[in-house]
Amino acid sequence: MKIRLEEEKDYFMNENLTREAFWNLYRPGCYEHYLLHKIRKDPCYVKELSYVIEVDRRLIASIVYAKGKIKNENGEQEVLLFGPLSVLPEYQGAGYGTKLIKYTLKKAKQLGYPAVVVTGKPEYYTRFGFKPASKYNIYYSGMENQENPYFMIKILHRNKIKDLHGIYSDPDVYLVNKDEVEEFDKKFPKKKKEKREGQLEG
Repeated sequence: MKIRLEEEKDYFMNENLTREAFWNLYRPGCYEHYLLHKIRKDPCYVKELSYVIEVDRRLIASIVYAKGKIKNENGEQEVLLFGPLSVLPEYQGAGYGTKLIKYTLKKAKQLGYPAVVVTGKPEYYTRFGFKPASKYNIYYSGMENQENPYFMIKILHRNKIKDLHGIYSDPDVYLVNKDEVEEFDKKFPKKKKEKREGQLEG
């Protein structure tokens, strides 16, 4: 197993890996591979934290980071977010995602970033040191002053957080257009979209 920075030659392979990881998971088909493609071209992209895992010279997992913002009456604070975090289905459950998160959080701290936010299952992310953002009076945009245990933050450098409270918003690049996804998806092998129980969207 080898953890290394993503290189340009990996781009399409990584997008295909991301597509495989998310296909029919949250909705029929997926858009995460297109999101990864978009993030790399956006100013929010953090290239120095875009890592992949290689096993037998094959990409089996990846993570991408971007910059979001916490805004309050005194200005705004730049923080990191990550995702998509992708692991090929046949390698899921073996700890590769955990390895990528731990490795890149350590790198983010070494690079001097103040904090990282994530939206996900508390029982998974608390083991990496994430806490509910509401503990710091930080709320997700559109959910002001609402308790949301799924929106969490990990402080990397407390002294670099100027004024810790406010409203967090994702970069605009995280909004995707369904028609653009359909067009982008034509570059990949055909896969059947399926509606499954437990999906977030029909």
